[in-house]
Amino acid sequence: MGNILLRHVKKISLYPTSPFSFENTVYKPSHFPISTSLYKSGKFIFATCFEGIPIGIELIDKGTIECPHIECGVYSQEDLDESFLEKVKREIIWRFDMDADLDKFNRMAEKDTLLSPVLGRRRGMRIMTTHSLYEYIIVVFLLQNATIRRTVQMMEALIDHYGYKVEFNGTELSCIWHPTRLLCVDEQELRELKVGYRAKFIKRLSDEFCNRGINEQVLRKCSKEDLKKKLLSLYGIGKQSVWYIMFEVFHFYDALETISPWEQKIYSRLIYKKELVDSEKIMKRATRTWGKWKMLALHYLFEDLFWRRQGGEETWLDDLIKL
Repeated sequence: MGNILLRHVKKISLYPTSPFSFENTVYKPSHFPISTSLYKSGKFIFATCFEGIPIGIELIDKGTIECPHIECGVYSQEDLDESFLEKVKREIIWRFDMDADLDKFNRMAEKDTLLSPVLGRRRGMRIMTTHSLYEYIIVVFLLQNATIRRTVQMMEALIDHYGYKVEFNGTELSCIWHPTRLLCVDEQELRELKVGYRAKFIKRLSDEFCNRGINEQVLRKCSKEDLKKKLLSLYGIGKQSVWYIMFEVFHFYDALETISPWEQKIYSRLIYKKELVDSEKIMKRATRTWGKWKMLALHYLFEDLFWRRQGGEETWLDDLIKL
């Protein structure tokens, strides 16, 4: 399939709540490097399949942390009407948590000896994902039990067969497929792309999204417990991955229920300055100290660590990252 040229563009002005750090929000050094997005200083570009339509998004930082302003370009193959454009605007605001009120979190962090220096470096950082719920789950599952290199190989093979290559404003990016594109694909066809046991998961998940009518917009209105039950009912979603989804996709800042072994080692060093501390002890301390902000607090610690590693510090982290 050739590139889809997204010739039409509509401009939108976005004004996130203050404080908002563009760079610390849109660029996460810890995130899986995927060809669906591209970061340059002051600019973030990504592609996504929104309501079955491949679109390109260009975000340009025009403001400051205290007076945030983002110029947004929405690129499409066909001209978009105003009602659809408004939905895209709301979606971007949601995915980058632009309307969050973090005043109480910031005040708490300023008084916390562990978080205070991190807040000084990352003030205004928000959680974000460029992906829809379906896309996010696919990425999370491909990352399980695989090195970064292997995950990239699997994702690119899947995109080459079922996704899109889009081109807009001089940029070429990949776009993950809509689940309906896999309705007539059987599991064996997926296995031939060398994704292994993941073929069964990808097929089942895609079928569920189509046949069960899973609506991300509706899920955003669910309570924490109802959302957890609905997510766990999806094939392949377990206790190890559900809280990632609840935090980054649905913005539950206290969504911390399990800690993976490699994250356990990271938090042991960051919080206790020790090689390994029991994960239950870490979670209890996070709950006691940060309460309803516990996952967001760990997110700040986690992302700040990866930023510092990128700057040449904290080289011990290299041994824990699967490349």
